[in-house]
Amino acid sequence: MTSDIAAILAIDGIATGAVYALVAIGTVLIFTVTRVIFIPFGDIAAFTALTLAALDAKRFPGTGALVVILACLATLIEIISLARSGEFRLLPRALSFYLVLPLAVVGVAWLVMLLDPPLAVRLVLALMLITPIAPLLDRIVFRPIADGTVLLLLTVSVALHFALVGLGLLFFGPEGVRTEPLTSFSTEIAGVLVSGQTMLIVIAGLVFSGLLYLFFDFTLVGKSLRATAVNRTGSRLMGIRPARAGTIAYLLGSLMAGVSGILIAPVNTVFYDSGFLIGLKAFVGAIVGGMTSYPGAAIGAVGVGILESFASFESSALKDVIVFSLLIPILIWRSLASLHSEEEIEE
Repeated sequence: MTSDIAAILAIDGIATGAVYALVAIGTVLIFTVTRVIFIPFGDIAAFTALTLAALDAKRFPGTGALVVILACLATLIEIISLARSGEFRLLPRALSFYLVLPLAVVGVAWLVMLLDPPLAVRLVLALMLITPIAPLLDRIVFRPIADGTVLLLLTVSVALHFALVGLGLLFFGPEGVRTEPLTSFSTEIAGVLVSGQTMLIVIAGLVFSGLLYLFFDFTLVGKSLRATAVNRTGSRLMGIRPARAGTIAYLLGSLMAGVSGILIAPVNTVFYDSGFLIGLKAFVGAIVGGMTSYPGAAIGAVGVGILESFASFESSALKDVIVFSLLIPILIWRSLASLHSEEEIEE
């Protein structure tokens, strides 16, 4: 391996790691607020790539039908919950959030598609269609068991991933897609040719990390999310609703998954089931940060991307084995370095 090859592999690894960093940060965000290890995060990223490919082909994506079905299920569950508690005054707000708003997003996207929109508008449409998915899944699947153990939530999350893989095959089909690059710009850095797509990926990772830092440290909503992450019972006593905080976390996470899908679609062929490996490799990065630190998760994810890049050069068949083998020493290190306590379950 020459220094030029090492530089190329490092740049490719940093770009891949930046995508993993977005997914890892979103995974940590959802986990700290809701205690859910959201395994389907990568699936949402893959669905975004498939959605954008369908829009590029001037076809309305299956994401629209998926959002409509999830919205109807979430609305039904919310109505039953409100009826049991007798809080019918909250029904109009529930209908507007879980039914009217998602259906309006799908309707607007369908109307705009009739006008043959440019690439920038198609990117916005893809994000619009994908953003409601995680909050709707939260209401359907995780909200009813919000006070369950972390192990129960993880088990349900894995089951949800397999359900989404089946839905992905149903709504998007088995074909792989690769979208057109977002830019044709390229430049030379230290004698190594760097594409504009790679630069976009790295810039997006840095920008979103910075925006999250500003959001959590300087906005009231961000501080309420942090309070919920630290102590759900205490935040509830202070007037913060953990359910609403969880919804905001899922909205942000879904948006970050969407951006990840848009960035990875031009550089990798994406299938309906490609999201699992994306999410799992990002999860390895999140583990480095202890599932609590956003900078730690980002650094760990970039490290995973670099390791994967060099491992694929040495042995493309074993690159995933090498990456996931990293979990073993990390988990041992985290187990020895962390203080253990019995999990408290809220009544």
